[in-house]
Amino acid sequence: MITIQIDRQSFAYDVHSLVKAFYPEQDVHVEQGETPDEGPGRSSRLVVSFVTAETMQEQRLPGDAPEGGTEEPGCVIRAVFTDGDQVLCRGETAVSPGTARVETKNELKRLLYRMLREQTGRELPWGTLTGIRPTKIPMSLLAQGWSNVEIAQYMRDTYYTGNKKTALAISIANRERHILKNIDFRNGYSLYVGIPFCPSICLYCSFSSSPLSLWKDQVDAYLDALFREVDYVARELSGRVLNTVYIGGGTPTTLEPHQLDRLLTRLEQSFDFGNLREFTVEAGRPDSITEEKLQVLKDHGITRISVNPQTMNQATLDFVGRKHTVKETVEAFQLARNLGFDNINMDLIVGLPGEGMAEVEHTMQELGQLGPDSVTVHSLAVKRASRLRLFREEHRELTMTNSQEIMEMTARYAQQEGMFPYYLYRQKNMAGNFENVGYAKEGKEGLYNILIMEEMQSILALGAGAATKLAFAENRIERIENVKDIRNYIDRIDEMIERKRSGLRALREADARA
Repeated sequence: MITIQIDRQSFAYDVHSLVKAFYPEQDVHVEQGETPDEGPGRSSRLVVSFVTAETMQEQRLPGDAPEGGTEEPGCVIRAVFTDGDQVLCRGETAVSPGTARVETKNELKRLLYRMLREQTGRELPWGTLTGIRPTKIPMSLLAQGWSNVEIAQYMRDTYYTGNKKTALAISIANRERHILKNIDFRNGYSLYVGIPFCPSICLYCSFSSSPLSLWKDQVDAYLDALFREVDYVARELSGRVLNTVYIGGGTPTTLEPHQLDRLLTRLEQSFDFGNLREFTVEAGRPDSITEEKLQVLKDHGITRISVNPQTMNQATLDFVGRKHTVKETVEAFQLARNLGFDNINMDLIVGLPGEGMAEVEHTMQELGQLGPDSVTVHSLAVKRASRLRLFREEHRELTMTNSQEIMEMTARYAQQEGMFPYYLYRQKNMAGNFENVGYAKEGKEGLYNILIMEEMQSILALGAGAATKLAFAENRIERIENVKDIRNYIDRIDEMIERKRSGLRALREADARA
């Protein structure tokens, strides 16, 4: 275990994330408060302290100021990494008086990165970046008129990003700007509708989903509650333009055909689809897809669907609990094509247990035979709630690896099929410290995917476990979360609506002041 002792609470998360990226197999624990004298301690300890520039004496400084341009006193940041009573490495860096808090944070992370790089001999593909939206940096700088070359130099100098990841982020940012050029961010909005049921729960899953077998008799009651939220949001946002709709989960196609029809009909009746740019339904699990369900989607004018294999290796599917076959994936995809769906996405996960270069390449070859319009390559992120983490002792013998070579191979296969990267995001605890990348043919990009990642537009999210993101004019995002438990959602639907009422009231007031 690695223990981090830090006397600035507001930087604890950033330090923890960076240390965890260098030592993914270690438990990393943060202790906040005044730092002790250097000396013998537990097996591995990283002590980070802030020393005032004037007196060079350790003292606590205000640590909870917002990022923004808040200026802080000058200080020296010191870091010492020990193993027992042996000093492994140490370093310090000066921060000038008046430096913005965000720059203080960047200076701290650069110091730690240099120390940990020297100690481990490793380079991280994304350098010091530990957030989930790397493209927000080049997107912001492009909006300010920076050139691609200037942005690349800034990212390498500020965040130590590698050349390939820097180029990837900038190229995606440019493509996103082109795709979003006609979107009205202030007066428009997008809609997410969550269906929290799945045929079974995968071993790596931590989403808000439940086995349909446990809730089959409650699906209609869930839809009844959901429709109350639908009706409220439709009335409240009647003056705004709806740009995209995304029905996700869970697995929306666990609904029976008549339930799917009921849901889609209610959405059509409640919202104005006159300016709708995209309507996606995540069909997801091939074992939940039938011709009758796909016909319902087709009849309602759904423009984009996902058929998600995750892998085309049967042994892996069996282990992670997907409960469907590779053959069923192929059949579901071909069925959708035969019904006329011309914008089909397929999701993959890289880093699944026991899969290496050969297994992932096999998956890419199989997808090449099908010819999807877009492919999203996810690097496995084993979150705390997943059974794979809960039972990691039981599954210790299985490797969960990713590499630069594997990521480049998936990109190469996507390019061969005429697909190029259009959106990117990252998650904590991601295999290999890499990223999730969406590849799409021209005109087949998932617009909702870009909007949810770049946080430029309000996303109203309905259903159990759904998280609304309200985009305020001052570049502030406010989250409004629904309860995850299905029974709680049904019983407390009035409370879920009231949460949105309060948030939307604040959004209207902020818009009036802007």
